[in-house]
Amino acid sequence: MALTAAEKHAFMRDGLLVRRGAVPDDQIVRARELVTDWYRESMNPELINAYTQRTFAPELGSHPDLLVLFSASPAAELAQDLLGTVRPVSTVQLQIRIPEGQLEQAQPEKAMHVDGVACPHLDPDELRTFSLLVGVVLSDITDPQGGALRYQPGGHLAMAEWFRTQWSLGITEQVPPDIDAHAGIPVLGRAGDLLLMHHLVPHAVGRNLSTEPRIMAYFRVEHPDHARRRLQALQDPWLDYPLLSRPG
Repeated sequence: MALTAAEKHAFMRDGLLVRRGAVPDDQIVRARELVTDWYRESMNPELINAYTQRTFAPELGSHPDLLVLFSASPAAELAQDLLGTVRPVSTVQLQIRIPEGQLEQAQPEKAMHVDGVACPHLDPDELRTFSLLVGVVLSDITDPQGGALRYQPGGHLAMAEWFRTQWSLGITEQVPPDIDAHAGIPVLGRAGDLLLMHHLVPHAVGRNLSTEPRIMAYFRVEHPDHARRRLQALQDPWLDYPLLSRPG
């Protein structure tokens, strides 16, 4: 089902939209089993920092049972409702928040940030931005202390203003101090929920104080013109969203 006018309005206001139970159960079960098997049998605890900064299970990044979470679910249609045409999506990013105490080396938290800008593992002059983050919940997360993604509603508008007026390439701060001071709102849900988040929405991830791993699959979706205008897209939150009416 296409996005309604009310959903588009909410996305423009908050920068995030959640469709509950949107991804078919059979897709969720196959994907979760695949990731869980990797977690139990193949994960190298010594690489926890690299997994957290980039992706867990990198060898599964193009597995068809994971890519269908985007291509054969409502995700692809909803992304097109926002961006128009999109570049082909060929990889998935897997993020697992591991329960506290299950590893000898603690899993690092993720401070407030915008993906692909001044990331700790990137050169400050390097941008790896995109247009829209699509997330599929693979395991229930009902506890805010269970490693939930935390976001700042409306933060995409504040970040665009910061990028326009105060930021330049090479600055190592990921967000301005007033954004960094807020913990953010936890995104809770059930396996099969689908979230669409504007790239500019600042977000963070903290410790998992529950007893079960929290598993998410993410897809970084780009407008076809994004790569040639990354700086402009940081400063204009609607540049990659031609199907949305600009405020004012």
